[in-house]
Amino acid sequence: MTNQKENSLSNNLNAEDDSLTEHDIIDLDTNLTDEQTEELAGQHLRFRVGTNLKFARLDKYLCGRFSCFSRTRLQKLIKEQGVNVNGRPAKPSHKLQPADEVDLILPAREVRELVPEDIPIDVLYEDDAILVLNKQPDLIVHPARGYKSGTLVNGLVYHFQNLSSCPERSRGACPDDIRPGIVHRLDRNTTGCLVVAKNDTAHWKLSRQFAERTTKKTYIALVHGVPELDADCISQPLGIHPTHREKYAIRHDIGKEAITFYEVLERFRGYSLVKLDIKTGRTHQIRIHMAYLKNSIVADDMYGGKVVYPWQIENRDAAAEQPLMGRCALHAWRLEITHPATGERMKFEAPLPDDMQDLLDALRKHRKL
Repeated sequence: MTNQKENSLSNNLNAEDDSLTEHDIIDLDTNLTDEQTEELAGQHLRFRVGTNLKFARLDKYLCGRFSCFSRTRLQKLIKEQGVNVNGRPAKPSHKLQPADEVDLILPAREVRELVPEDIPIDVLYEDDAILVLNKQPDLIVHPARGYKSGTLVNGLVYHFQNLSSCPERSRGACPDDIRPGIVHRLDRNTTGCLVVAKNDTAHWKLSRQFAERTTKKTYIALVHGVPELDADCISQPLGIHPTHREKYAIRHDIGKEAITFYEVLERFRGYSLVKLDIKTGRTHQIRIHMAYLKNSIVADDMYGGKVVYPWQIENRDAAAEQPLMGRCALHAWRLEITHPATGERMKFEAPLPDDMQDLLDALRKHRKL
């Protein structure tokens, strides 16, 4: 891996929130440590086979490359056509050749490696294969460096262990095939719809839907100002910020394609309610694209948004009050997927969280045009 690739991977793994781009295929040309492999669980990886092949069989090769996963799990992934060699599904016994291109979606981490925590989960839908939830604010989705506990995944482990359908819940354990598989992520303070796979099969099938962009995601945001156009498409490439490594920015030099469609739903004096559909899923994409329009999302201080207080909305003198909106006013309102087991097209909606609804009500009362 070149230094540039190493730095890019390191920056992604250290990101606090939506740490990896859900639609990217991550190109690897070196082996990963166990820690890096754990961080990349659920991600779409692609790499070329080197010249020094210790194991030619596909299943043995993958076991050597990803030693933290059992051969049984990797064989099952291969048999279900979750691993491609040179663009085509392969068998576990497939004999690899130097320069073959392999792509796969890494399975979720083992439940026993994660600490269960009683974190509230607002379940919108659940069956044997998937769980769709309405994520609350101030919650990181997946354990990462510096965030080993207090994440959504820790809460999901607890939830799965306490399911009435879990036959071993009295011993604080769940069957091996029940795992909280994260297939896409929301930033720490973004609320709304998020789907989780409950087994490896659902995990790789859902992950491939996100990678191939057959899902549909619609967001609602409250932004500063009023966009010039009622609706438009923003197409500006995104990459890591050149000087602030925790941020992303529009980068025409190294940026990757990022496309956002927006529509203004309501206008107020100084603010707007906006609906956003994303074709790509880059880290912080909506936040940066709205800042590009000079309509930053309310309270998104990383990208120019300001905290909003009641006295500001009501045009009163400044007062010591709790903010109406103290976190980024972005909500994943609707999610459309194909069910990984039944093939049924399904649509889910999450109601606006209380803080966004309170701000919207205040704008309708005090800032109508």
